[in-house]
Amino acid sequence: MKLFHIAALSTLLWIAGCATVPPPMPAVPGASEQAMTPPEAPPAPAFIPGGPLRPITAAEAASRGVAQLQPPADLWERIRRGFQMTNLESDLVRQQEQWYSSRPDYIQRMTERSRKYLFHVVEELERRNMPTELALLPFVESAFNPQAVSSARAAGMWQFMPATGQYFELKQNTFRDDRRDVLASTRAALDYLQKLYGLFGDWHLALAAYNWGEGSVGRAIARNQKLGLGTGYADLNMPNETRLYVPKLQAVKNIVANPENFRTELPLIGNHPYFQSVVLTRDIDVDLAARLADVNVEDFKALNPSLKRPVVLAAGNPEILLPWDNATVFERNFEAYTAGQYASWTAWSAPSTMSAVEAARRVGMSEADLRSVNTIPPRMLIKAGSVLIVPRSARVQEDVTSHVADNGQLNLAPEQVTRRTTVKAGRSDTVASIARRYRLAAPQVAEWNSVGTGATFKAGQRVVLFLPVRMAGKSRGPARASGKSTARNAKQARPAAKRPVRPKPKG
Repeated sequence: MKLFHIAALSTLLWIAGCATVPPPMPAVPGASEQAMTPPEAPPAPAFIPGGPLRPITAAEAASRGVAQLQPPADLWERIRRGFQMTNLESDLVRQQEQWYSSRPDYIQRMTERSRKYLFHVVEELERRNMPTELALLPFVESAFNPQAVSSARAAGMWQFMPATGQYFELKQNTFRDDRRDVLASTRAALDYLQKLYGLFGDWHLALAAYNWGEGSVGRAIARNQKLGLGTGYADLNMPNETRLYVPKLQAVKNIVANPENFRTELPLIGNHPYFQSVVLTRDIDVDLAARLADVNVEDFKALNPSLKRPVVLAAGNPEILLPWDNATVFERNFEAYTAGQYASWTAWSAPSTMSAVEAARRVGMSEADLRSVNTIPPRMLIKAGSVLIVPRSARVQEDVTSHVADNGQLNLAPEQVTRRTTVKAGRSDTVASIARRYRLAAPQVAEWNSVGTGATFKAGQRVVLFLPVRMAGKSRGPARASGKSTARNAKQARPAAKRPVRPKPKG
């Protein structure tokens, strides 16, 4: 028995010798001398993968943040905990606070609207370790309306200009506009803001560049450097819109931070996801998708605002967003659906330039329906190669290809309004010479005058032409118009002058 105890003790000592502690890490910089271990025996780290744990020192505890054990009660509190930006203090901030706080109905509408999207934005910001103040930026840009469009054609809740959207890979075609897409536009906006912060190293300057353009901010900084002036946000000479941009965000931040100070009540927004993405495997009508998910069409469109047509193309929109509890309902009903085809619409490419009347005849629609579903305004021609949404026949079983879904465009050209007029032929004028002069086809001129294409007109002979209205009103020279062309008719033919639209400053 004694021999057994001796053997067991030897085994335990051998095992203890194998459990060697890994080499210790250097002492934490900045720790006090009393808290530091002598150089010959530096402290081991609190945790090494595969190694033992050890208590941390008092100095290490003081230098580390304290993790919150209790999650934030609501999303507003979570946003407050993530504030990182330096506060801006100015009279402009006070003015914007007054503007917002004096409009409680407006605050209520836009905060209620944000309920669907705000959690996702906060999640993305935290994942990138970005200031959560930026989750409030869509309040300034669009009042959290993904369908918002500015006079300069900026669109979506992050207000991307067309060119900037294309730079950040936001598709804009006949079927969808990703500048309005909740996931895609948020990804692009945060990419852009990170890029700008990397350029300027200051969030206020990054926000100014988001509104005014990075080139404009860079030039303003260079001008101030040349003059020996400051280069902060408050030092730069900038347009009024940009001058007010950061104060607006600061005002919204102050209201969210202390709503009671502004006699404002924020709606409760739970600290949990509002929506879930569902993968699509087939093209599907918007109405049917909403019905299978058991949501009304308005709510479906609010979560999928990039859709421009009554059908979702699986090759272009491989996923849709649905309220969290409805995603499972949709998947179950989609698998069980046997009432017919999922999509009653498909894509059709115009083989040549044609009118809406001709296109409607070819695809078996009324002109009014074709114009309505494809948003074709009056007096416009459909150019060759344009892609339109048309009814899906029983013969068409294939879904729209990814190439068409991603690149299909509807290109329109104004119809030429013509008017019958007559001109006097000059000496030796022929069908061909008059056709060249008025940029017409010789066979048309010959047909209008019941002559052959090689015919010659007598001097002074009246020649019938159908000219665009402006050309008919301005004809000059030896073949001068002699019809009822008046200044009034010419004025009616000219398009109304439009005031130039000053583009919204955007990168």
